[in-house]
Amino acid sequence: MPLPFSFLRPPGAAPEKELRARCVSCGQCVAVCAFRCLEMTPDSLLSPDTPKIFHRRSPCFLCMKCSDICPTGALRPVPAEKAGMGMAYLDIKRCVDYQEENHIMCWTCYERCPLRGTAIVLQNGYRPAVTDKCVGCGVCEYVCPVKAVTVLPAWRRGEK
Repeated sequence: MPLPFSFLRPPGAAPEKELRARCVSCGQCVAVCAFRCLEMTPDSLLSPDTPKIFHRRSPCFLCMKCSDICPTGALRPVPAEKAGMGMAYLDIKRCVDYQEENHIMCWTCYERCPLRGTAIVLQNGYRPAVTDKCVGCGVCEYVCPVKAVTVLPAWRRGEK
């Protein structure tokens, strides 16, 4: 079941309160996004539009152009490894690579991760595991065929 408010802030987003104060809804981040994962939507009925990534529809592939173009500092230029969007969690009870009776090797999350081998690694050579290097881009959740991955946005975890 999807979490409420299940969107991510773009890479390099300022802490939530500061992001809302700095963002002028110019839309430059949306315009520069080659993957079309960014949308400008209001945070509430009374607030201006701010950039969001609805990663279950279209995840962030960490091109990092949005944070480079932001004129106000709401999004700060950072390397992909410091995107700070959230953290992925793998449910090993759902993941096919952890099912002993299953002879299928999936690895979809590992193969599609923009930070493959760093954010997601293969334990024992065949079981995916999310590390503390995960930046929460949402790709793994988006591609998982059995929905064994959930990304918890940084702003929901109280990090931003």
